[in-house]
Order: sequence, then C-alpha cells, then structure tokens
Amino acid sequence: MNVLALGLFLAVLFGVIWLVKWMLRKVFAIKKEKVDWLSYNHINKLHKKIDWGIRIATMVGMIFTIYFVLYKQYPIALYLVVWGAFTIIDYSVRAFFEWKYTDNPKQWILTMSEIVILVIAAIVATIQFDLLTIG
Repeated sequence: MNVLALGLFLAVLFGVIWLVKWMLRKVFAIKKEKVDWLSYNHINKLHKKIDWGIRIATMVGMIFTIYFVLYKQYPIALYLVVWGAFTIIDYSVRAFFEWKYTDNPKQWILTMSEIVILVIAAIVATIQFDLLTIG
C-alpha cells in the first residue's frame, strides 16, 4: 500500500466530510456546536452509559477479531466488517440522542451524513487498496 496514496485518500476524505457538513449546515440552518476534540460530549447520562457500553464492547470485539485474523487465519474482511458494524452502531446511537434529547435536533443530520461518507469511503478504500486479499 502506497503511503502517499493513503495520505491523499485520507485528506480527500476529511475534505469531503468537511464540505458536506458545511453545505448541510447552510441548507438546514444547523448551528455549529463547540467540539472538544480530546473528549466526547455526551447528551445526557443515559447516552454516556450506552456510549461507554458500546466502547467496551468495541474493544472486546476488536481484540477477539484481531485474534481470529492473526492466529486463526480468518480473512481480514472479518476485521473490516466488525469495525464497520461497531462504527455504524456508535454513530447511530449518537444521532438518535442528538435527534431526541438536544436543543438542536437537526444535528443528527450531520452525524448520519458523516457515517454515510465513512461507510462509502471504507468500501472505496477496500476496493482501491485491495484490502480483501491481504492476510
């Protein structure tokens, strides 16, 4: 895998995410919220509990998946599917709490657009970088 191609892919990905979110903010008049990059701002206590449950399940799931991929010779596609599933679950829960429990319920649109872009990017990266034949 070419590091320069990977870097360019990631730069384009982040650029597309920024552009789509910017356009959606303009179209739907969504206020920009302050983001703390070092921690995640939970909507309420229930969201915090569910989010931490998902994070712990993700860590355990990834450890088992890495074990199966490295030591039991399962295809790397298993890792990609498990990672994708946990990412979709995490973003969906976040979007639900943004929609249901915030002062700015349109924020969920940005979260769901981001996950759609990430899923499409993961599929494109899998095809472009031929990740299914590695391992």
